[in-house]
Amino acid sequence: MPQPRNPQALGEQILQVPVGDRWRIYHRLQELMIPCSCPVDGSLRVEINNSIALILLHSTVMQFTATRTELINWLERCWMNDE
Repeated sequence: MPQPRNPQALGEQILQVPVGDRWRIYHRLQELMIPCSCPVDGSLRVEINNSIALILLHSTVMQFTATRTELINWLERCWMNDE
């Protein structure tokens, strides 16, 4: 799964994601009111201004790029940490 280039930093994050996923991720981030753009170089640029935006970015990218198995494992880890 693509990761932000520096997940510890706020500011612009540049992701390389497949073209089909890029546009779906872009539109979902727009719905979440997270500033982003798709320049002609094929990247997805996202402006991360706070930790919630970073979590939403991670969750959105995961939603569109992770395999079913990865999503199931992630969900099971969340349930295990909740107990």
